[in-house]
Amino acid sequence: MSKIKLALDVVADLRGLANSIESLVNAMGNNNTAEVPVTSKEVVPPKEEPITIEEVRAVLAAKSQGGKQLEVKALIIKYGANKLTDIDPSCYKDLLKEAEVL
Repeated sequence: MSKIKLALDVVADLRGLANSIESLVNAMGNNNTAEVPVTSKEVVPPKEEPITIEEVRAVLAAKSQGGKQLEVKALIIKYGANKLTDIDPSCYKDLLKEAEVL
């Protein structure tokens, strides 16, 4: 998700919060005991951005430079490839989890 999209989502959330606070203040100011109408937006968990090959490469390179070359190569082979670019992008998340444990 782009930074602009994230910023726009924050703005929309802040506007919703401001509207809710305004409704609450109006109800309190009127000494109204009736329930304050709340407009709720369905909470949607943030979408996970796909992991890029560059992110995986950075982690694996750091592990390799830290003396884990054989372990990194074994991970790549475990995912059915001889080199990182041959690994299916859908496996990147699992590969990163395993690489971070090294």
